[in-house]
Amino acid sequence: MNITHRPVLLAEAVTALVDGPLIQKQTSVTPLLVIDGTFGRGGHTQALLGQLPTHARMISFDKDLDAIAVAKKINDPRLTIIHDSFAQMDQYARPESVDGILLDLGISSPQVDEAHRGFSFRRNGPLDMRMDTEHGFTAAQWLEQAPQEEIARVIKTYGEERFAFQIAKAIVAKREEGLAPKTTFELAALVAGVVRTREAGQDPATRTFQALRIFINRELEDLEQGLKAALQLLKPGARLAVISFHSLEDRIVKQFMQAHAKVEVPRGLPLREKDLPQSALEIIARVKPSEQEVQENPRARSAIMRVAQKRMGLPA
Repeated sequence: MNITHRPVLLAEAVTALVDGPLIQKQTSVTPLLVIDGTFGRGGHTQALLGQLPTHARMISFDKDLDAIAVAKKINDPRLTIIHDSFAQMDQYARPESVDGILLDLGISSPQVDEAHRGFSFRRNGPLDMRMDTEHGFTAAQWLEQAPQEEIARVIKTYGEERFAFQIAKAIVAKREEGLAPKTTFELAALVAGVVRTREAGQDPATRTFQALRIFINRELEDLEQGLKAALQLLKPGARLAVISFHSLEDRIVKQFMQAHAKVEVPRGLPLREKDLPQSALEIIARVKPSEQEVQENPRARSAIMRVAQKRMGLPA
């Protein structure tokens, strides 16, 4: 199968899960289930399948129908493909039934490269931006009706764009002329006319496109829901690995893992150390791509993988 998307931190992600104590100690009679929350073009899924025993099961999720079409070409009876967000993974597995979960966040290279998907300001196409093209409104449809204040809030919150107010004002002004942006080039040109300064090497539209994509696809909401589901699904001793590509995602992952890796004990309680309650997670690693990987795949530059392990003997 031809995979045009190069997965980031491939070996590191596979190692993080496969080296977990549950998978290392598995036997031929032990049920083994691993979840890949974002199939993409199958790089992580296939690499994990290559390391898992013949009796293992794997579930891979994706909202993108193009990804699902690629996934269905994999001839492996251990693999189950589900067209849904990983935020819903607790609908497909029982609590404490999963031995490892991988979430590779963000957007895949084929999604960016295909102009008709509307994700890239470098390729002209309809301003769609939906990962699941069967549901929801497109970016163009939203910009046609959203109030100026909401457009500004989305661009500022999800794009961390300091010119968010000016961009929103320009979009609404064009809309009132009957010229609301309907293509990627139209929106990119509109933003470029407003954003006069930008970091070296960064297109003026970068942050706006990121913001709209995250908002349209509810990416941060899905991440928060998915992390909570993962904590419930993991067996004690199982691992969670999450690869993020920008600060908004990484902040959510970091704060979630840290919050569940510490124990809050009211001050003054006369507890001995052995009587203290256990935290739910143990933080295992924070991994960044090597210089060689960044040179070979510039998309990897901003990636961070955080790995945590559910502590043994904890209830779901």
